[in-house]
Amino acid sequence: MTRLQIPKTYKLYIGGAFPRSESGRSYEVVSPKGAFLANAAQASRKDARDAVVAARGAVSGWAGATAYNRGQVLYRIAELLDGRRAQFVEEITASEGISAAVAGAQVDESIDTWIWYAGWADKYSQVVGSGNPVSGPYFNISVPEPTGVVALIAPQNVRGGSLLGLTRVVAPALVAGNTVVVIADQSRPLSAISLGEVLATSDVPGGVVNILTGSPAEIAPWLASHADVNALDLTGAEHLDWIDLEISAADTLKRVIRPEPGVPARSLDRILGFVETKTIWHTKALI
Repeated sequence: MTRLQIPKTYKLYIGGAFPRSESGRSYEVVSPKGAFLANAAQASRKDARDAVVAARGAVSGWAGATAYNRGQVLYRIAELLDGRRAQFVEEITASEGISAAVAGAQVDESIDTWIWYAGWADKYSQVVGSGNPVSGPYFNISVPEPTGVVALIAPQNVRGGSLLGLTRVVAPALVAGNTVVVIADQSRPLSAISLGEVLATSDVPGGVVNILTGSPAEIAPWLASHADVNALDLTGAEHLDWIDLEISAADTLKRVIRPEPGVPARSLDRILGFVETKTIWHTKALI
């Protein structure tokens, strides 16, 4: 007896919940050979705004957590991802048209990326913070602090990168206490959707990570011009008119990371791209 195939229609991940797209739109996700895999929600301007509201509401709690706690939360994501490894391998194999071995290597590298950035959570400030020499009876200390809400465009249609590319842009933004709104790989969103399920069952507070599926060309301009977004990562925007996005970001004084080909490398610089330096003066006690 042949079972009837049930087409799946996935939702967005906003504020720790899984809402349908406000517009009711969806699009087909297909394999490289054109086989139907699932339907994904096509996010709209309203969905992007809702995601920013959720991200803004989560900033104070996430930024206010201790660095050690944030590291533990990121490490927990790696643990849950490892527990669902087989599912991610299957989805990546189907959507990217690669072997299970290659897909497995991508999942393993994604797990390692979460662990790598988790380890930096209580260490990066020791590297970039400083006690500054000044003239007079004062302490002058520079301390890195999170920028706030970060909008990200994940690498698009990069071979071997639907999950890894997403991880490499999201994880470093979270380390310092930022919250994120990320536009997933449009043509291969399945691993991003499943990552949302991982986050929903992890220790990540709702709103810290918000995942939108759909067209970066449609969604990105609204995020770039949104006054409540503090930084914009255009890593996956190389095929868009990203100069206009950069101009919109400048109009609202956003910090911007420009597009780069492929999957970005793990680096301390990606953490520092989303921190501000706060300088504190304090009078020395006179004895």
